[in-house]
Amino acid sequence: MPVTKKIIFFTILLAVLYSGYRLLPLFYRSNIEIITEKQDDLKNITNTIIPQATNPIPSATPDYYLIKTAFIPQAPEKNWDQPWQDSCEEAALLTVDYYYKNLHPDVSTIKQDILNMITFETSQSMTHDINLSQMSLVANDYLSYNSEILVDPTIQDLKDQIVKDYPIVVPANGKILYQENKYFKNGGPYYHNLVILGFDDSKQQFIVHDVGTQFGAYFHYSYDLLIESIHDFPSSGVKEDINSGIKQVLILIK
Repeated sequence: MPVTKKIIFFTILLAVLYSGYRLLPLFYRSNIEIITEKQDDLKNITNTIIPQATNPIPSATPDYYLIKTAFIPQAPEKNWDQPWQDSCEEAALLTVDYYYKNLHPDVSTIKQDILNMITFETSQSMTHDINLSQMSLVANDYLSYNSEILVDPTIQDLKDQIVKDYPIVVPANGKILYQENKYFKNGGPYYHNLVILGFDDSKQQFIVHDVGTQFGAYFHYSYDLLIESIHDFPSSGVKEDINSGIKQVLILIK
């Protein structure tokens, strides 16, 4: 190859190599920008994928539930003179109290605990018939529980409390309860209190400790009849006006 052609060839080769050298950073930078843009796009996509909170599926209420605890009759020695004739409120509150404390007291202890509670109530100017608000005060100030009053509860409302292991204190018209509880004397009391401990859907019945008879442990009342019977002590102060009492129940919370 003549010298002149060699010079021209190497000149062109150097020019090409030099141009490639100058363009290489631009190519590299362009690739970096493309990769960075893709990473930013992925980051933006990631940031927009926000997990959505899902509502937990509520667990179904069981068909049967029962809280087991000691039975506390309002007349522990079967003496129905005063104050035992009207001590269903105290016996109902103690039923819940003993359950939370896992106690199974003997007759003499039950008797003394009822009398002690009546002494406290008397110090608060309460009479032998006390309403649910007064029972709530006794639960708070004497037994040291928090308490909640549920107004106009449904069957499901009561079940919901039971499955939380909250026994329910229920003020009721005993004349209505008498339709399914013939152990009551004289057609049942006008004003009475009991404690719901469970339910049985197969029989459509609540399971209660009815403190008003010696046969009241785990007694069954139909759903509809027990709901019908719920009435707080009437504001008139007259037992015979029981059906004018508010439909409400009491929950003690430990």
